[in-house]
Amino acid sequence: MNILPEISMNSKYLEEIYKDLHSHPELGFEEERTSQIVQKKLKEYGVDEIHTQIGKTGVVGIIRGNDGGGNRRIGLRADMDALPIQEDTGLSYASKVDGKMHACGHDAHTTMLLGAAKYLAKTRNFSGTAILIFQPAEEGQGGAVKMLDDGLFKQFPCDEIYGIHNFPNGKNGEIGICKGKAMAGAAIFDINIDGIGSHAAMPHQSKDPIIIAHELITQTQSILSRNVPPLETIVLSITKINAGSAFNVIPNKCSIAGTIRYFSDEVYEMVEQRFKNICKGLELSNDVKIQLSIKKLFDVLVNDDEISDYYMDAAEKIVGEKNIDRNQLPSTGSEDFADMLRHVKGAYCFISHSGKAPLHSPHFTLDTNILPIGASVLAKVVEDRLVKS
Repeated sequence: MNILPEISMNSKYLEEIYKDLHSHPELGFEEERTSQIVQKKLKEYGVDEIHTQIGKTGVVGIIRGNDGGGNRRIGLRADMDALPIQEDTGLSYASKVDGKMHACGHDAHTTMLLGAAKYLAKTRNFSGTAILIFQPAEEGQGGAVKMLDDGLFKQFPCDEIYGIHNFPNGKNGEIGICKGKAMAGAAIFDINIDGIGSHAAMPHQSKDPIIIAHELITQTQSILSRNVPPLETIVLSITKINAGSAFNVIPNKCSIAGTIRYFSDEVYEMVEQRFKNICKGLELSNDVKIQLSIKKLFDVLVNDDEISDYYMDAAEKIVGEKNIDRNQLPSTGSEDFADMLRHVKGAYCFISHSGKAPLHSPHFTLDTNILPIGASVLAKVVEDRLVKS
C-alpha cells in the first residue's frame, strides 16, 4: 500500500472520528450532529468555504488549489445517514442509539472524505477546485435529489464527480469498479387487498384476501419468466405480507410489499404496467378492491467509462495494480449517487475490507484499516485530475 504520508500519519485520528460517528448514528435528514461535526472539522482544516443546509442537513466544502489559474472542478461525495437497525456487534464503540445503526458504513465514507479534505486543504497540490459533498438520506429517502433541488450543481458546478462505498468481502484494500450500468435502479411497491372476512369454518361467505394475495404473488413472479427478455436483469422480491388476527377468522384485508431492481428503464416500465394489469384483473375477477402504490426510488447508476479508468488509475497508485479490478460485474443493489450522475459525469467504486457480515446486517463491522486507504484514493483522484500545468 502507498497510503499518502500525510493521511497515513492521521490514521488513528480518522479512526477516532469514525468510532464517534458510529456510536451516534442518525437517520436520513436527521443528521444534525453528524453535520455539525463535518462543519467543525472542515473549519479546523482551513477549507475555503463551508456551505450548510444543502438538502436540509447536507454540507458542501470548497478547497482551492494553490495554483489560482485552474478552472476545473472535481466533486467528491460521501453519504452520512444510518439505518433503523438494532446493532448486535458487541463493539466497544457500538451504537448508543436504540434502534439505529451505521450498518452500511456511511460513517466510514464520511470519515474518508474528511481525511481527504484535511490532506487537500493542507497540501493544495492541485490546480482548480475540489468540491466536497456530504450528503444526507441516501437510504431510500432521496437525499441526492433534495441536494439537487436545493441547487447543488448550480451553486457548485462540477466537471466530474466521484463516490466510494465499502464492501465487506474479506479482501482488505481491493478496489473495483463496473463501467457503464453498474448498479440497479429500484422501485418499491405496496399492495392492499380489501376482501370480505368470515368464520374460517365458512369460507364460502368470504372473499378471502389471503387466497387472492397468493395468486397475485404467483402471477407477479411470472412477469420475470414470461415477460422480461431473457438477457435482461430484473429482481422482483416480495418482502412483506400481513394478514389475519386469529386461527379461526378469515381476515378482511391483506397487504403485500416488496421491491423491483432493474437496469433498463424500458423494461421497468413494462414490469410496472404488468403489475397494474395483474392487480386490476384480480380485482375484477374476485370482486374486491386492490390498491397498488408503486414508487421509483433510485435511478440506474451509470459510470462513465473514461472517468472510471481515471479513478482506477488514481486508486492503483495507492493500492497497487494487483488490488485493482477494472471490470467488476454490475450490482443489483441501488445507490442514489445515480441521481447526481444524471447531471454530472463521474464514477462510483467499491473498496473491500475484511468484514464478512453483509451490509445492512445488525452484525456488520467495518475494518478501520480502509479509512486512510479510501481517503488517499479520494485525495489522489483530485490531484491527478487537477494536475498542475
